[in-house]
Amino acid sequence: MKTAAAMDVTIMGREFRVTCPDEERDELLQAVTYLDGKMREIRDSGKVVGSERVAIMAALNITHELLGARKNGSFDMEDFKRRIDYMQAALDAVMPEQDKLF
Repeated sequence: MKTAAAMDVTIMGREFRVTCPDEERDELLQAVTYLDGKMREIRDSGKVVGSERVAIMAALNITHELLGARKNGSFDMEDFKRRIDYMQAALDAVMPEQDKLF
């Protein structure tokens, strides 16, 4: 049985509490680091203003990278989908609480 624990992560200076299975904690932290880096890179370019737009551009860039990797056959899409679905559900669960803070 998978156990899950809540953890705080920071993306572009904002803290989010997410629940993650213990065995996927390292992967989640890697995803957070990667997303934070992409978002900061986009924000620092000065071409995109506003955190929502930065997040959308980061999502588009990461999706482009994913599709390129999938096209080259070096990617386990089913595992990726499962992890993204889980992370999305975790974020959806905490976002209403986070919005109250701002």
